[in-house]
Amino acid sequence: MALRTANVVGSGPNGLAAAITLAQRGVAVTVYERNATIGGACATGEVTLPGFRHDLGSSVYPLGVCSPFFMSLPLEQLGLRWIEPEAALAHPLDDGSAMMLEHSLEATAAQFEARDARAWRALLGPTVRDWAKVVDGSMRPLLSVPRHPLAMANFGMAAMLPAQMLARTVFKGERARALFAGCAAHSVIPLTHVASSAAGLVLAAAAHATGWPIVAGGAQVLSDALAAYLQTLGGRIVTGVTITRLAEMAPADVTFFDTSVRGMEGVCGEALSASFKRRLGSFRAGPGIFKMDWALSAPIPWRSTECARAATVHLGGTLEEMARSEHDAFYGRRNDNPFVLLVQPSLFDPARAPEGKHTAWAYCHVPAGSADDMSDVIEAQVERFAPGFRDCVLARRASGAAELGAWNANLAGGDVSGGAMTLGQLVARPTLRGYRTSNAAIYLCSSSTPPGGGVHGMCGQQAALAALRDHR
Repeated sequence: MALRTANVVGSGPNGLAAAITLAQRGVAVTVYERNATIGGACATGEVTLPGFRHDLGSSVYPLGVCSPFFMSLPLEQLGLRWIEPEAALAHPLDDGSAMMLEHSLEATAAQFEARDARAWRALLGPTVRDWAKVVDGSMRPLLSVPRHPLAMANFGMAAMLPAQMLARTVFKGERARALFAGCAAHSVIPLTHVASSAAGLVLAAAAHATGWPIVAGGAQVLSDALAAYLQTLGGRIVTGVTITRLAEMAPADVTFFDTSVRGMEGVCGEALSASFKRRLGSFRAGPGIFKMDWALSAPIPWRSTECARAATVHLGGTLEEMARSEHDAFYGRRNDNPFVLLVQPSLFDPARAPEGKHTAWAYCHVPAGSADDMSDVIEAQVERFAPGFRDCVLARRASGAAELGAWNANLAGGDVSGGAMTLGQLVARPTLRGYRTSNAAIYLCSSSTPPGGGVHGMCGQQAALAALRDHR
């Protein structure tokens, strides 16, 4: 039976992507959102001082700007504008210098000694060359037949390696190793795990191919543009409604959940089979995060002024430091010298703060559900590379795992990946059924499905296409 009606629980980018994909094909869609505003963790708000606009979750979009789904929509006509900083990423070191992930492959390689320069070009060059094909292949279920087998085979040989092993094997100097490891740490799994190189390769190549942009005005603008396009197609969005049972929504042919696995289970109850729920029980959550938002009186006083050229700054020092930090978070141990990811958007988007003032945020990975207060630890890492940073802080807000989960139930335990991005959980995400469940009328479309974490909308689009195939 062809689909005529659908409900979507959750208005994050994947929920909106699923709704748009269905509405484009004539399905009447209603999106239900618990919070007063849409967007899930792709949202912006004034949480420190008036006039200081902070991205509450995601903020930099290397996978968003190249998303095949986003690129297919007229989002620029609905207010979306990408801002590309002069450099994609800065990675300062203790000697006062900083490595820059430049938009140019050659300019990035030129920072290293000759041998590592050749290695950087050899490692990243093929992925940059085949970027559109790699994006197409990597944003689909891992077990699907690739449209570009040669490009994906070339990418996959290095991507399957542990990042620590790849960095030590390919690069001889600490600078190149550290720059690559910081990118790989976005996988939120230990750098000793199989396939932890994949995130590093994709993100480094993205810098050279399509960039690491922010959204003018903040993340909320992206969510609002997606919502506005859905409404032009006749889709409905209902906010301020907490769905606890399927019966609380209007009857529909299918229901999609842009939620965590546990969130879907809680709403569906006996509509899912006991055996399917047992399989869901083995799906492992990823580490959490502890996040800081700052209102600043001035730009961050980086020891290396090069850091002001990038919106994203990796504060992790060496490969060994970052590897230790990510290992500890994954296996439930606190680390007082953590890898810190920092974003300073107001350097490139003056709409984020009052004139002459600035915003920044940073987070580190922590054990899932950690109750530790990492505020001082994170600020100490910033001070390590930017002495005098604390003197610039006008106001701060700390958000631990519990606070993040209270704001957005999909971030339970502080997990921003929708479940650990291990190789096994990329293959079976959250089970081998992928978007499908034991109930033909219920689908999961969140980052707990392929291709996984990141703001790109592909989980939602692919879930909706699966349902349309199932019910045509």
